[in-house]
This record gives sequence, structure tokens and C-alpha cells, in this order.
Amino acid sequence: MNNPGPTLSDFGHDPLWITIIKAVAIFVFLMLGVLFGVWTERKLISRMQHRYGPNRAGKFGLLQSVADGLKMGLKEDIMPRTVDKVIYFLAPVIIAVPAFLAFSVVPFGPMVWMFGHRTPLQLTDLPVAVLLVLATASIGVYGIVLAGWGSRSPYAILGGLRSSAQVVSYEIAMGLSFVAVFLNAGTLSTSEIVAKQAGGGTWDIGGLHIPTPSWYVFSLIPSFLIYAVCMLGETNRVPFDLPEGEGELVGGFHTEYSSSLKFAMFMLAEYVNVFTVSAMAITLFFGGWRAPWPISLWDGANTGWWPMLWFFAKLVIAFGFFVWVRASLPRVRYDQLMAFGWKVLIPLNLVWILLAATFKALRLPETDRMGIMAFGAVVIIVAFVVWLRFDTVNQRRREARAAQVEEEFEQLREEPAAGGFPVPALDLPHYHGAVPAARVPTDAKEVTSGSN
Repeated sequence: MNNPGPTLSDFGHDPLWITIIKAVAIFVFLMLGVLFGVWTERKLISRMQHRYGPNRAGKFGLLQSVADGLKMGLKEDIMPRTVDKVIYFLAPVIIAVPAFLAFSVVPFGPMVWMFGHRTPLQLTDLPVAVLLVLATASIGVYGIVLAGWGSRSPYAILGGLRSSAQVVSYEIAMGLSFVAVFLNAGTLSTSEIVAKQAGGGTWDIGGLHIPTPSWYVFSLIPSFLIYAVCMLGETNRVPFDLPEGEGELVGGFHTEYSSSLKFAMFMLAEYVNVFTVSAMAITLFFGGWRAPWPISLWDGANTGWWPMLWFFAKLVIAFGFFVWVRASLPRVRYDQLMAFGWKVLIPLNLVWILLAATFKALRLPETDRMGIMAFGAVVIIVAFVVWLRFDTVNQRRREARAAQVEEEFEQLREEPAAGGFPVPALDLPHYHGAVPAARVPTDAKEVTSGSN
């Protein structure tokens, strides 16, 4: 059963107390998600590295995140003397509040009955709901920049500046990855985008009726792959956690924040942002709260409160992707990060949007258009892989040539063989002490005698 779900006309009719219940439920869900997310990440990474991870506080270490939260909340807040106090206090709030606001437009399920009122499992929705998420993500970076600026520390300021440049480049690519979804769905409302993925058609190939997938991840695979990369850059996660590069910036933009409640707010905002971008990936590309196949064959899979379970399962898998990437990939250099965003993701996105808009303008049938777009997506991905392969080979050749030049330069600076004595011409006038005449070459004698 393909439940179309709520539309924009279904919002704005709830009593105030139901709206408050929804808002509190989302807040509690995110807070508990952060607690269990930290534990899950530490456990998964430790298992990947053949360690146990948290195993002391509570069963399986489940209370370790609670203990860490209480410690950071009760720890003494040390504030350096030279900080800008107003900005120093406001920065954690500016980065944390937009992270929670972005989740207000995420659909969790269809229309349900709640205390005698029929209401959608979503706090609110707007005709431009996806733009609201992008706007809140853009506001969050001000917290990072102001945290570095208000700390009056060179390392913190460099971390804040890195973050601003990174977010500008990767938010452009992220916004462009949404355009193909908007073209296919014809709306920017999150609930209606989920409704557009209710069911697909069929392809008639040689008399065979092949069902077409309804999720946009299949027909818009380039947009999803670009968005998956931008998720890591937008949330400052490995391998794109350059604002927190401890190798060169001590701790990044929060260097001057002690492990107190302010630091906990930065950590909280990072994990909530991870949940937000994961929820947007599920909403835009993976059918939202709709059940995957073969669960979708059950008539009641997309009705009632069951869709919340499918949404939660997808969210756990998306969070596991972040953990897997963190445990597998090293941090990239900053020039590689910026070059990949501006020279690869944005041009590739523009080409894909041009193709998607062309197919949309041809007014082809829905099934034919999806097939052609899927074929075009495969062509673009293959072209990108081939380009990446040749670019990697060329990079290795450039590195080999640079190593060869360096080796030749080192050979020129080596000492002569057969008992020769090197005499650097620039250092001779500053040499203090007698040089044995028997060990100095003839040309060096002339240089020293001429200088004297």
C-alpha cells in the first residue's frame, strides 16, 4: 500500500499542546541520539581497531556517555583573560540552536492519530523547507567563526577561517546536489518530496514489465554521491575535519574552550548536524519514512507508527557510514579539500543538473525519463572514475619528477669523493680559525688569499 503521506495543507491545524509535544519529542530524540551516538561511534571504531571501547560505566559501557556529559556539565569553566566575553559565550549557542531547528522540517512518518487528533509525524513543513535546512546550516558556521574570533587565539582563529572557507565551498555543492531532486519532485517541501517517492512505474523491455525504483537514489545517483561527500565536509567530519586539525591547530576553533558545558555544546551541535544531514539524505534520496523492499510488500508497512521504525533504521545506517569513514580514511590536506570542492564537485554537479533539466524539458514519459537519467548517471560516474584515475596517475608522475629533481639537487650538495675537502665559498669570509694548507685545494687557496 503506497500511502501518499501528508501534504502542505495538513500542517498548521494542530492544537498548541500537540505542537509542544512534538517539539519536546524531537529535542529528547536528538539528545538521546547524541548520547547513544557517541557510545556507538566509540564502540564501532574500537572494534575496527581491535579494542574494547567503553566497558566500565554500565552494561557494555552504555552509561559512559552519560558520565561524560555530567562531567562536562559540572566541571569548572575556565575562561582566558583576553577573550571577548560576549562572543565567547554566544558562539556555542549560535552553533547549537540552528542544529536543532533544522530537524523541525524532517518528516518522521505519515498522518497518525495522537490523543484523538489526526496529525502528521512532523513538526512543521514549508514550501521551501529544504532551503530552511541550508539556511540553518549556514548560520551554524557563524558559531565556529565567532568561537575562533572571540577566543583571541591564533590557532582558534585559523580553525574558524578554515571552517568558513570550507562551508562556503561545500554548501554550494550541497545546494546544487538538491537541484535535480527539486526538478524531479517539483517542490521544495520535505513531506511532498517523500510523497513523490511513493511508488514507481514499469519499464517495458522485450515484453518484460520491470518495476522501476521509486527512490531518487537510483535515478539521481550522481546527486546522491556528491551529497554524500558534502555531508562530511558540512559537518567537519573525517576526512574533512580541517577546522579541528589537531596536528596543526592544536584543537581548532574550540582550543580555548575547556572541557566544560561550552565544549559540550560544540560536541552536541556536531552530532546533531550529523543526524540532520543524514535525515535529509534519507528524505531526499531514500524515500523518507517509507519502508524498503521487501517490507514495502506488506500493506501496513507505510501506515500508522511503523514508518518511524523504518526511518530510525535508515538513520542508524547513515550514522554508521560516518563512523566507517572516520575509521577508514585519513585527513586530507587543506588544498586538496578546497580543490576537490571547487574543481570537481561543483563542475560535475553543474553538468549533471544540465542533463537532468534537459531530460525534464523534453517532456518524456516518467518511466523513459528515469531510464535515460539512470543511463546518464552511469556515464557521468564512469567518466569521473576515469578522470580520477588519470588524475591520480598524473599526480604520481609529478611527485616522481619532483622527487627526481630533489635527488639530483641533493647529489650536487654531497661531499666530493676520494678525500676531497668541500669549501663553501659563501662561508669562507666568516671562517674563524686556521685551515691546514695541505688539505685545502688550489682554487680554495686562491679564494682565501684573494679575500685576505
